[in-house]
Amino acid sequence: MGGQILAIVFPVFAIVAAGFVYARWRPTDMSVANKLNLSVFTPALIVSVLAGGSFQLAAYRDLALAAAVVVLGSGLIAWPVARLAGWRVKTFVPPMMFTNSGNMGLPLALFAFGEAALPAALVLFLVENLLHFTVGNALMEGRLHPVALLRMPMLIATLAGLGVSFADIAVWGPLAEAVGLLGQIAIPLMLFSLGVRMTGIGLADWRMGVLGAVLCPVSGLAAALVAAQLLGIDGRQWQLLILFGVLPPAVLNFIVAEKFAQQPRQVATVVLFGNLASVVTIPLVLMWVL
Repeated sequence: MGGQILAIVFPVFAIVAAGFVYARWRPTDMSVANKLNLSVFTPALIVSVLAGGSFQLAAYRDLALAAAVVVLGSGLIAWPVARLAGWRVKTFVPPMMFTNSGNMGLPLALFAFGEAALPAALVLFLVENLLHFTVGNALMEGRLHPVALLRMPMLIATLAGLGVSFADIAVWGPLAEAVGLLGQIAIPLMLFSLGVRMTGIGLADWRMGVLGAVLCPVSGLAAALVAAQLLGIDGRQWQLLILFGVLPPAVLNFIVAEKFAQQPRQVATVVLFGNLASVVTIPLVLMWVL
């Protein structure tokens, strides 16, 4: 079992480490690459998976609801913790809610369960991202921007992929291959970019970082178990939901905090400690669910 777990997590952490080492050796600006990944490569991956004949939306309805329960439930658990600790809710709660479902969740699903698990993993990723850009932004600004959502490449890709799937449209083979190749860039680039981003995160506010590193997987796991029980989720979807629940805080939390001038240094510390702790928590959870 130990060898199997190592085979799953090693490619993920090795690519993150490669990004970290390279950026420490040669400081690297990944802003253009990250923009391309969000605007081109990840949407291509979404279209490629959703437009495939194996994707059936109805099969993932309960999983999508469970993902929402995990994200929102984690926030409800973290809210009183932040208040008791005397920290700003806008600083501590979002990293507990919005996790690395893209940078880490998709690669882990792929390496642990194979390509057959990608549709379910993408559903989890899309729900988390949609909530991040709605509930997350509303938490920061106090209001929503529905029109901005309609311009999100990932949402457009989701609608396009679902449209092709529902209409049972046969995509021209070479075109499907080209879109698939673009999508294959997304996952390794996510991991490498995560490693690069980690070089800019410091160790200040370590108390918040340590508590966040513990609370993030614990609250997510608790919410995932409750959601699975309420919605009757089992099998492979249960395994993916549990893994989704214990993922570390997303680096995007730091970017959003920086955008809104919401204590980005403290958020960066929470993200750093959470991702460092995942080196232990992810293998332990994989040993359990497998």
